Amino acid sequence: MTDSSTAAPAPKPWILGIAPYVPGRATSEDGRKVVKLSSNENPFGTPEAARDAYRSAASELERYPDAAAIELRAKLAAHYGVEADRLIYGTGSDEVLHLAAGTFAGPGDEIIHVRYGFAVYEIATRRVGAMPVIAPDRDYATDVDAILAAVTERTRVVFVANPNNPTGTYTDGGEIARLHAGLPRHVLLVLDQAYTEYLEAEDDDGGLELARTQPNVLVTRTFSKIFGLASERIGWGYASTEIIDAMHRIRAPFAFGIGAQRAAIAALGDDGFVTRSREHNREWRDWFTDAMTAIGLRVVPSKANFVLVLFEGALTAEVAYHALMAAGYATRWLPGQGLPHGLRITIGTKHELRAVADVLAAEVQKAG
Repeated sequence: MTDSSTAAPAPKPWILGIAPYVPGRATSEDGRKVVKLSSNENPFGTPEAARDAYRSAASELERYPDAAAIELRAKLAAHYGVEADRLIYGTGSDEVLHLAAGTFAGPGDEIIHVRYGFAVYEIATRRVGAMPVIAPDRDYATDVDAILAAVTERTRVVFVANPNNPTGTYTDGGEIARLHAGLPRHVLLVLDQAYTEYLEAEDDDGGLELARTQPNVLVTRTFSKIFGLASERIGWGYASTEIIDAMHRIRAPFAFGIGAQRAAIAALGDDGFVTRSREHNREWRDWFTDAMTAIGLRVVPSKANFVLVLFEGALTAEVAYHALMAAGYATRWLPGQGLPHGLRITIGTKHELRAVADVLAAEVQKAG
C-alpha cells in the first residue's frame, strides 16, 4: 500500500504520454565538442549589429523588459508589412505553437499534423490533453488531401510547417490556399514558417496574406534560424485580432529579455546578412545534394537550411551517424520521429559539408 504522506502528486494522464523533446547534440557520446550540424543554426553566426545591440543591455540587467515588445512589434510590422496589434511573441516560435494549442484545444479535441512533422506539434497537443492525429505524407511531403481527410468534428487545430522540418519539403501557395479552403471555419490553421527566409521570393506560400484576410490562420516565425539568434529564443506570430487577443490571455508576460529584443531589432535591419546567408545556403545545399546523389544516397528535395538524407541501401543511417560523430560532426538521427533510415544534416560551411561528404562517401564504399 502506498504511503499517502510520501507519494508525489499524480500528473494528468496525458502528460505521461509525452515523449520529451530531444535537441540536436553538440558533443559526442564521450563528451568531445563536435561541429554541430544537428540544429539548423546559421553557420555565419549572428549579425554584428545584433551582437552590439545585445551588449548594450548589459547595464540594465535589473530591469524587466517591455512586456508588450512595442519597439520590436513596430519593427516587425514595418519589415513584413503587417499590423503591429495583430502580432504575438514568445520564447521562440515553439511557445507560440504551444499558445495556439492551449488557446484552441483541450481534452476531447484533436490536432492534426503531418507525419514527419516538427516534434513540438505532438508535445503541444498532448500537453493540453488533446489527441494528435497524424496525416500520411506524400513521399515525405505534406499531403493536403490526407490532412483534409483526417478532419473530424473534433478537429480544432492543424499544424503545417512550410518548409517542413525535418524533411525540408515545401508546399506551394496554391496547395496552402486549397488546404485552408477545405477546413471548417472553426479550425485554426497554423503555418509554421520558421525557415521561410531561406525561400526565394517566388516561393512565397501566401501565408501572411491568408493570416491578414482570414480569421482562422496563424503564421509563426522565429529569429533562431537565418537571423542567427537561437540562444535568445525570439519567436512571433501573426493572425486576426480575435486569435491574437485570445492567445495573449495565456502568454507569459516576459517572453525574452531587453538584450534579446534589441538584438532582434538590429538583426531585422541587416538585409545583407540575410541575403548572404540565403545565397550560401542555396549554393551549398545544392552542392551537398549533388554530392550525396553521386554516392548513391537519396536526398529529399529541400528548400530549408538542411537536407534529409535517406539510407536505403547497405549503409544504415545509424552507422553513418556514428561514423560522422567519430569524425567530429554531429547530425540529427531521427528514429524517434519514424525516420530510423534518415539523417537531417544542417547546411554548414563549405569546409564542413565537404568533410561530411567525404566521410559518407567512405562509409558507402565500406558498406559496399
